[in-house]
Amino acid sequence: MTNASKDSLLVLIKSLSKSEKRQFKLYVNRLGVNADAKFLALFNLMDKMDDYNEDVILKSGIVKKQQLSNLKAHLYKQVLISLRLNPVNQNIRVQIREQLDFATILYHKGLYKQSLKILEKAKAIAIEHEEKNIAYEIVELEKVIETQYITRSISGRADELTVQAKQLSMQNVIASKLSNLSLQLYGILLKSGYVKSDEEIKYITEYYNARLPKFQLEELGFREKLWLYKTQLWYSMLIQDFLSAYKYASKWVDLFYENERMIYLNPVWFLKGNNYLLEALYLLKYRSQFKEYLKKLQKTISNEAFPKNDNVQSLILLYSYNNKFNLHFLEGSFKEGLPLVEEVLQKIKKTHDRIDEHHIMVFYYKIACLYFGVGDNKTCIKYLKKIIDNKHLTMREDLMCFARVLSLVAHYEAGMDYHLEVQLRSTYKFLIKMNDLHEVQREMIKFLKNLGNIYPHELKSEFIKLHARLKVYENHPYEKRAFLYLDIISWLESKIENRPVAEIIQEKAKELIR
Repeated sequence: MTNASKDSLLVLIKSLSKSEKRQFKLYVNRLGVNADAKFLALFNLMDKMDDYNEDVILKSGIVKKQQLSNLKAHLYKQVLISLRLNPVNQNIRVQIREQLDFATILYHKGLYKQSLKILEKAKAIAIEHEEKNIAYEIVELEKVIETQYITRSISGRADELTVQAKQLSMQNVIASKLSNLSLQLYGILLKSGYVKSDEEIKYITEYYNARLPKFQLEELGFREKLWLYKTQLWYSMLIQDFLSAYKYASKWVDLFYENERMIYLNPVWFLKGNNYLLEALYLLKYRSQFKEYLKKLQKTISNEAFPKNDNVQSLILLYSYNNKFNLHFLEGSFKEGLPLVEEVLQKIKKTHDRIDEHHIMVFYYKIACLYFGVGDNKTCIKYLKKIIDNKHLTMREDLMCFARVLSLVAHYEAGMDYHLEVQLRSTYKFLIKMNDLHEVQREMIKFLKNLGNIYPHELKSEFIKLHARLKVYENHPYEKRAFLYLDIISWLESKIENRPVAEIIQEKAKELIR
């Protein structure tokens, strides 16, 4: 029996809205001969399934086992065709591609003049909307047609098309090189996190400079600038230059607000740019600007014109809640953030097939931090355990690392000393294995390991000593990242002053006027 989560057809059918299902049936039934089509019967049957069950399909008599694979493939294709015809999915890219298809058909019929007329209009729309890959395809087809459909202006037309092809090709090459570099840097960031030494920063800088294409900024269009700012952002994040990350994320977001129609044509990149801008502001602790940009983003996505497809809705879920959590962390308002937990868990449950495991684990870490902030250490440990026990999480080793460190602190706070020794050994082995044992982690593990030898009346003094040792790393180029995942300094201050950690963070937030 095929697993439901792995059966592409069932996942596709379950993703359809009521209106999309209705349109599919209208599409199939528009010709009388399709009324009893086997693929429609299969669609209706699978639509009622919660889990994929091949035995139920075969017992229905719709199809024999040896024909099932082909029928499923045919149904999958028909669903996609129906979705393509849906006005909701008729964005500018689909429309341009459709015009190119029409022009190709006319060309093959020998109707060159009609084909060229359609291509000219499609090309203008493509260039206007920065769809330069399709524009280049159109120019190439125009060149082919012009060699067969001879006109008196062929020499001037040839020069015009040659210049256009050259310019579009140059811009596409730059965009391709920048997008490749952007993706490679992003991959390094997800896998390894921030740089950890001078050697790593040297490697990343050389890697970046060697692959950065030569360009003149004034010659770049919207798309090329977008890839440039993405690339510069990932590089800045990797080397922990969060001020530069803020600078390039701002350029990324401003690029969209300066070209407003691009927000609705490229909603995914608009959302991602805003998310990274908010992340940079969070890392810099620019609280007032963080609130301002978050409010501006929420206003834009609530606009009726903003796309509402499933992919966009999933990203809105991820980025909205991620940054709502971060705002509570910046302000120390952990208790006020607790209602978000049930909300986000319910939404994850509904959209789990469209949210990757990595992002779910990030949510679990933020939820754990929220409970740690209100002093509910056992619930904090419960969510951290979901991350630590995840054997399939291959991305973001730094997330795994700090989940373990926070788990140690939470076990200590919860008075679960009988688990602490096992946790210490496990965490130490993990950190050694991933070669990510920094001074902040060493000091924390050393302190927790020595707890058994400290008398109760000496505890406050030891907290003060640990605070002094860690404070020097707060702005260290490679050690400061420890404090981005867990505010150890505030936790220690709460132990020294015998006050809730939320109270300490709230006081610090008030001092941040930025």
